[in-house]
Amino acid sequence: MFEQTRRTAVERSRKTLEAREKEEEMNREKELRRQNEDIEPTSSGSNVVRDCSKSSPRDTSSSESEETSDSSDDELIGPPLPLKMVEEPVSHMEEEIIGPLPPPPFEEVEEDDDDDGDSEEEDNPVQKIPDSHEITLKHGTKTVSALGLDPSGARLVTGGYDYDVKFWDFAGMDASFKAFRSLQPCECHQIKSLQYSNTGDMILVVSGSSQAKVIDRDGFEVMECIKGDQYIVDMANTKGHTAMLHTGSWHPKIKGEFMTCSNDATVRTWEVENPRKQRSVFKPRTMQGKKVIPTTCTYSRDGNLIAAACQNGSIQIWDRNLTVHPKFHYKQAHDPGTDTSCVAFSYDGNVLASRGGDDSLKLWDIRQFNKPLFSASGLPTMFPMTDCCFSPDDKLIVTGTSVQRGCGSGKLVFFERRTFQRVYEIDITDASVVRCLWHPKLNQIMVGTGNGLAKVYYDPNKSQRGAKLCVVKTQRKAKQAETLTQDYIITPHALPMFREPRQRSTRKQLEKDRLDPLKSHKPEPPVAGPGRGGRVGTHGGTLSSYIVKNIALDKTDDSNPREAILRHAKAAEDNPYWVSPAYSKTQPKTMFAQVESDDEETKNEPEWKKRKI
Repeated sequence: MFEQTRRTAVERSRKTLEAREKEEEMNREKELRRQNEDIEPTSSGSNVVRDCSKSSPRDTSSSESEETSDSSDDELIGPPLPLKMVEEPVSHMEEEIIGPLPPPPFEEVEEDDDDDGDSEEEDNPVQKIPDSHEITLKHGTKTVSALGLDPSGARLVTGGYDYDVKFWDFAGMDASFKAFRSLQPCECHQIKSLQYSNTGDMILVVSGSSQAKVIDRDGFEVMECIKGDQYIVDMANTKGHTAMLHTGSWHPKIKGEFMTCSNDATVRTWEVENPRKQRSVFKPRTMQGKKVIPTTCTYSRDGNLIAAACQNGSIQIWDRNLTVHPKFHYKQAHDPGTDTSCVAFSYDGNVLASRGGDDSLKLWDIRQFNKPLFSASGLPTMFPMTDCCFSPDDKLIVTGTSVQRGCGSGKLVFFERRTFQRVYEIDITDASVVRCLWHPKLNQIMVGTGNGLAKVYYDPNKSQRGAKLCVVKTQRKAKQAETLTQDYIITPHALPMFREPRQRSTRKQLEKDRLDPLKSHKPEPPVAGPGRGGRVGTHGGTLSSYIVKNIALDKTDDSNPREAILRHAKAAEDNPYWVSPAYSKTQPKTMFAQVESDDEETKNEPEWKKRKI
């Protein structure tokens, strides 16, 4: 923007200068004509005298020159003669010039030099790469597999294999570069994709689960997609994904609409207001009509097309409103069996870049989708989310490379879009470069690496805000009161009065244990036989053993049978039920036999024994 403003100002100043020069030239021309008109009568008189007198050849030669000059003045066309060729009249004119003088010629040369520098900078897009400075944000110890930057460029969000999502605020950070919030929105699932919506108020979180989530700017959950029924054969008849997700993308124009692709061989579009069912389902197919798993998907810049790359190496593009057949289908874009990790549209919407798992980067023209425009190989990748992106001016394409541990450094590689030449490289770190993001407003490049770092590259002159805001802030010092408080925090159980007394010998401890009824309790002996006291002996865990354990009675009876019978004597006498009703007709009045002996035993016998039978 500043470059365009500067060029416009130079052009305007040049036009003003040219107009001023034209006005001065016209003024000069008028002065010359006026002076020639004043000189013309005297020259005509001298000519008459010379004709009459026929003077010497010198006079004739001078007169001829004057005649030619007069004729040339009369027939003057175009700019005036140079200053050196006009002697007296021009010197007289210079004395009478009114207004500013024209600029010296060296200024024009300097302007030309500036224009040449601008044209060279325009012709060489490498000079626009903002890589003079960098800052490092430490996300964790595992791979940073997702990056997201809001449209205004104020906040950065990172996600990784450690399940964490961290929020970074450039305006609120100081030189310590610490995240202001960290959370795990998807529990124990790796984060695969993070993207801010076009309004910047929501973040799409795609993890290894089958349910995508949408959170707000502060990390609170807004919605969660429903999980589909995995026992339904036709995936279009279920309401959500049934297998692991790969990636997702927001619609660039419509608020609240996003897209996800999954291992269930579908690409689904969703609406934030309706999380209970997807909006539409796209089912990639091979040329034989078989299912194929999409590994990445994206919207076009205008949102009318949906592009997806599949595991069989094909790239399929649908019209957003027609889900049946793809509009474009190229079946051998990359090697089959390699996961194409990224497809990205250019800012003009005519070119598609694809980053293949076969270590290649290809460029496609949507208007002629029958063969790739360019192809570059030798770009190793070991992650299923290695991506590529276009520069803000659409002249460069950026992607990252992967390396084995201890085998070099990961690079950020720049290709020129017009010729697809490898024009520039940046060594990032001794780990793989997984994610890259070039923000158009900030003109800064964000990079996610395999060792848990997120790097931001910028140029103080070419970049705006972003990392420039937090670099200038000094690191805050810890308050002294906080450090003193931390040293003197004492929990109640750490006081000496709550500590258990330390035993000096084992003999005293044994004596204490002997007095403790719980520790000195004799263990129960093993049960032998049918069981006793609710304990079952040699039965096991069957139903019968359970019944025996809960219902079986103690069969041993040590009580006196005479006392047991006499317990019921009083009730039998008051309410006779068994014996008396039998004799109610034959012997209504009870008669007992006369016993002559008055023994105490006979007296104490119960009534039913005394009864005469």
